[in-house]
Amino acid sequence: MSAWTWIAAGSFGVWVWLLLGHGGFWRTGLRLPEGPTEGVADAWPYVAVVVPARDEAEVLPRSLGSLLAQDYPGRAAVFLVDDGSTDGTGRIARELAAASGGLPLTVSSPGEPEPGWTGKLWAVRHGIALARAQDAAPGYLLLTDADIAHAPDSLRELVRAARAGDLDLVSQMARLRVATAWERLIVPAFVYFFAQLYPFRRVNRPGARTAAAAGGCVLLRNDTAARVGVPACIRQAVIDDVALARAVKRGGGRIWLGLADRVDSVRPYPRLGELWRMVSRSAYTQLRHSPLLLAGTVAGLSLVYLAPPVALVGGALHGRPVAAVTAGAAWAVMSGTYLPMLRYYGQPWWSAPLLPFVAGLYLLMALDSARQHYRGRGAAWKGRTYPRPERRGQPVPHERTPAARRSLRAADGTADEGRAH
Repeated sequence: MSAWTWIAAGSFGVWVWLLLGHGGFWRTGLRLPEGPTEGVADAWPYVAVVVPARDEAEVLPRSLGSLLAQDYPGRAAVFLVDDGSTDGTGRIARELAAASGGLPLTVSSPGEPEPGWTGKLWAVRHGIALARAQDAAPGYLLLTDADIAHAPDSLRELVRAARAGDLDLVSQMARLRVATAWERLIVPAFVYFFAQLYPFRRVNRPGARTAAAAGGCVLLRNDTAARVGVPACIRQAVIDDVALARAVKRGGGRIWLGLADRVDSVRPYPRLGELWRMVSRSAYTQLRHSPLLLAGTVAGLSLVYLAPPVALVGGALHGRPVAAVTAGAAWAVMSGTYLPMLRYYGQPWWSAPLLPFVAGLYLLMALDSARQHYRGRGAAWKGRTYPRPERRGQPVPHERTPAARRSLRAADGTADEGRAH
């Protein structure tokens, strides 16, 4: 057989395996688990909603406003942790709460993160401490990003699913925005690739090792968080949602991950540059900063996604009909697995064959992520850069440092000055 035929056959074989043997990653039917609600409605638990926010004034009216307007039958409170914002995030949050008359809001700031902590997890830690210092400890923690908007029944449905399924962690992949041409091209593939890395059905299987969550919307049992040491046990994690799910699952907790119908990201990524930075800032972290894993990723993406169209054209031009047909079949299977995600995002079916082109862009983003890392920029986000964990030195014990003691004093009551109502 010719080289074109070998390449085409290899790619086709991989796609048959991905279609049939990789946890049904391409299916998009997983929604919040259905189940009986007896007993749930009788005693809705107290839920503390923790929102880390850094320079989010532009999106807060939609995101925070939707949280304050939650139609939740039990007690709930929102704790927005202003992580060093310079755009008036805290002020706008208080104004929104004063005008809404909805859930009570506490706005506080933990100061700059201690060594060994990422900014987001330091803010989450502070918010959890504030919630636990209230007159009654929360039954659940809803960890949600400041750019995520929730339908009015979102919190109620999350708690119902967690209680009915006896789940320690329930996470929904927020529906990302697809308003511009670049968003429509890049965003569905982003979620598709995430599901390929972490097939949701395997994530949700108690005995499986695969664990993942979507950081924009995570409902976490408070007792479980305390038992496994969240967030301290993952304080250095840049990809914190996956690290959180792994910690809970390793600790014996039951987790669930699916796609959202009631949770939407309102952050715009109108141009390719913004989307590129969104992916490249953590792509090399996902590969554990390993040149070997990067090389394997380049080879794998090339064989799985780029080889089918290249082998089809090469086989046709060089008179290798078997190679062309086999490559075309691989491309067809690939496109077929992409169709459910395109339907979920309301995109036309004819864009499915463009997946090799999009995969090529993601490959370049991964290479750029590695380039940025070796130039000393690491995983950069909103003015902060996170190098490899082992280069940060030993983490400071989070319960004994002056900044931590100040945070705990705030949790004991001094942060009430930031309470909106």
